[in-house]
Amino acid sequence: MSKTAITYVGGPTAILEYAGLTIVTDPTFDPPGTYAEPGSTTLVKIVGPAVARTDLPPVDLVLLSHHGHRDNLDYEGLELLATGVRTLSTMRAASELFGGGVVGLDSWEEFELGDVTVTAVPALHGPTGSELLVGPVTGFVLEAAGNPRIYVSGDNASLPLVGQISEHFGGVDIALLFAGAARTPRIDAPLTLTAVDAAEAAAILGARTVVGLHTEHWQHFSEGREQLEAAFGDSGILVDTPAGKRVEL
Repeated sequence: MSKTAITYVGGPTAILEYAGLTIVTDPTFDPPGTYAEPGSTTLVKIVGPAVARTDLPPVDLVLLSHHGHRDNLDYEGLELLATGVRTLSTMRAASELFGGGVVGLDSWEEFELGDVTVTAVPALHGPTGSELLVGPVTGFVLEAAGNPRIYVSGDNASLPLVGQISEHFGGVDIALLFAGAARTPRIDAPLTLTAVDAAEAAAILGARTVVGLHTEHWQHFSEGREQLEAAFGDSGILVDTPAGKRVEL
């Protein structure tokens, strides 16, 4: 069994080593900048990545929760996808992104790569009814014989969906939770997990280890790492992941 390890890059982006694969979550590798696009909320990135796209090791798989927001897929992230790396995402992403490497999955649909089975799981990017504004989003569960079961939440804000995922799989060992309670003027509610909800999600999943992502480096994240650590308290399950440092899980 190979070591499971993670290197936090910034925002929602991490390099996950799992069952012999190198996996990147929601690739964002741009320098700090402002993203003002017609019909969308202006997003401001305030810190660049701890690992440059050009310094990545060979990537086997990208897990892309959704493609419509630059804090989940930026221009350097698009350059990564343009290399043809196998990318799992929503059906809409597969129909709108070019390059041939993007596979769209419906909820509960499986994809196999090497020894790993990836299952797309439901996610909701905000409160009920927000789908028309924010678009579809997905999470993922990774399984491989002799390795921990891993949940990657993507930009999910729904604890009931976390409950469904936990019931379906009988819990998980490791949870990569996108927190930060992201907010924009268009929707008066958190678009990702709050710190308190992240702790509740971990309890629902029975996770022994949690990696917190999506808590810093963007102005529209209303909660940071400090709030996440406070919510988990002395439980000992939230892993310290300094930017750019490889951490075994």
